[in-house]
Amino acid sequence: MQNKHNCLILLFVGLFVFLVSCSSTEKQEEGFFLYNESSGIASLDPAFSKNQSIMWAVHQLYSTLVEVDSALKIKPSVASHWEISEDGLTYTFYLRTDVFFHDNDCFPKSKGRKLVAEDVVYSLKRIMDPVTSSSGAWIFNDRVKRKNGFRALNDSVFQLELIRPFPPILGILSMQYCSIIPEEAVLHYGNKFRDHPVGSGPFRFIALEEGQSLIMRKHENYFEIDSVGNRLPYLAGIKVSFYDSKATEFLLFRQKKLHFINDIDPSFKDEVLNKRGQLREEWKGRIILSKYPYLNTEYLGILVESANPAVKNSPLRFREIRQAINHGFDRKKMMLYLRNSIGIAAESGFIPAGLPSFNAEKVKGYSYDPERSKELIRKAGFTNGKEMPSITLLTIPIYADLASYIARELEEIGIIVKVEVVQKSLLLEQTAQGTAFFFRGSWIADYPDAENYLSVFYSRNPAPPNYTRYKNKEYDQLYEKALQEPNDSSRYTLYQEMDAILINDAPVVPLWYDEVIRLVQPGVSGFYPNALNLLELRTTVLTR
Repeated sequence: MQNKHNCLILLFVGLFVFLVSCSSTEKQEEGFFLYNESSGIASLDPAFSKNQSIMWAVHQLYSTLVEVDSALKIKPSVASHWEISEDGLTYTFYLRTDVFFHDNDCFPKSKGRKLVAEDVVYSLKRIMDPVTSSSGAWIFNDRVKRKNGFRALNDSVFQLELIRPFPPILGILSMQYCSIIPEEAVLHYGNKFRDHPVGSGPFRFIALEEGQSLIMRKHENYFEIDSVGNRLPYLAGIKVSFYDSKATEFLLFRQKKLHFINDIDPSFKDEVLNKRGQLREEWKGRIILSKYPYLNTEYLGILVESANPAVKNSPLRFREIRQAINHGFDRKKMMLYLRNSIGIAAESGFIPAGLPSFNAEKVKGYSYDPERSKELIRKAGFTNGKEMPSITLLTIPIYADLASYIARELEEIGIIVKVEVVQKSLLLEQTAQGTAFFFRGSWIADYPDAENYLSVFYSRNPAPPNYTRYKNKEYDQLYEKALQEPNDSSRYTLYQEMDAILINDAPVVPLWYDEVIRLVQPGVSGFYPNALNLLELRTTVLTR
């Protein structure tokens, strides 16, 4: 009896502790934005901002010289304004004087100091330093002068000097790789800096529990204010969980334990969305669906390296066959039935919808036209009983259904495509080595300028990014001319001319221009998507 009594006491004590713990946790999380990162966060060091999970966290913790607004225009951040020399080689940035690093033990008396121009020099040089081994080292290679390319003229003036004009450099400086860090933090934490970030962003680092959570709190001395003088951000903080199961993530969202989900796992999309990409009736009013153009072009690439012996024997060597493939399947039907209308059928060029230089009127792509495909096949010489050899399409598991759909459609016009599903690492290896002749690919913008897409086909670029080994003299000349053009409108016209040439030569089969899709709780406001799919939380408010 006594044992039973003791067990009951222990049960009630345990229940009390559990309830108190839950209440304490909820209180601690009040005013915190909650989201899940199923892939984890490998590093909080900006020098390794190579994927979305890292970029999202880094964007909260750090600031950059400039940033991108909702219209993909460059706007001031740490730099209040800047000047560009007439020759387009020297950029002079004038820094704000009210930007402070987070309080941290790396500083005297743990008090965050003012950010100065030398911090910018240190941060950008560190990316290029081989010792850092930054995945972003490429952003300045062959663009910024190695010697004295970054200079601090005084505490509030930073200067950058290019080897040759490169108008998209401002977009590059907005990337998370270019976040500004204090040298003291790197010296203080050494190899552990990746887990002890110190920046000047809207949120400051509190704790990172491997496999559990990342916690950030509002930076009380953050420099930005809203239109009526309130200091940003509005949130008390951010808590990121690391559940690796998408099913668990979706369940937590349904239980209102997460404020949003980015993208919808294929296993849930039919439950939430109809084929038109709209919320099903049972979800209306319970959650908010947000869709927005995302700078990502999904495509099929075709190796067109004429010197490659294997290409000489492939039907893909004929431009007419490449064009026939482009006309040979219904992109709109594919988006409707296989993508729940998430994304826009790519019936223009390689430059995606969402970029200012996108123009479907000036760059005419391919629409579904099976009769035109058959005519092009005959024009390529495959007629009067001359059979076309089959073509192998390499793809990765998550796109196997899309590849199979395209193969079935192309079979109807007489092009036999065999789908081979391989792991992503193998596909990347084969495209880099030039042994993949027909392959699935995607290009997500590194910075908001179409040059980033068109450089993929510049003949002087190796693979990556020129996986198709495309070479066109006129295209190259226009590309080089565009880099000399300081006027945006004039440069966009050159971009459109290049895109039209590319699409006519057809080393690629654009599939769709992607969209950001988010499921958001009704109690979240001031939470806006953007074409770079950055997680922007400075103006977010939790109303319930």
